[in-house]
Amino acid sequence: QVQFVESGGGLVQNGGSLRLSCSASGGTISNYAMGWFRQAPGKEREFVSAIRYDGAATFYEDFVKCRFTISRDNAKNTVYLQMNRLKPEDTAVYYCAASRNWGTPTMWFEYDYWGQGTQVTVSS
Repeated sequence: QVQFVESGGGLVQNGGSLRLSCSASGGTISNYAMGWFRQAPGKEREFVSAIRYDGAATFYEDFVKCRFTISRDNAKNTVYLQMNRLKPEDTAVYYCAASRNWGTPTMWFEYDYWGQGTQVTVSS
């Protein structure tokens, strides 16, 4: 069974940048659409961004458009989320997920596999 591990989270100041990585083992990500979700304390998990299995299409939630960029390297079995101009409201645990849907799914129930998450904290 394919497993995912996120990395790259941490503490950053308002306006700073972080690059999250999601590495897969036990399988290849090239068969999956990949997505990023986040969950802040006391809030529901929310969609952030998704990328098609071949990288040819991406989708972003409005609150991260023009600040975050999702990408993938199927040869390295890794998906990335470049986060720029971070805001305190971006503070959350960020999760990567894999979906057998070959589009850019946005709903959590469309995803089949999840990582354990990485904490991102943006100080004001």
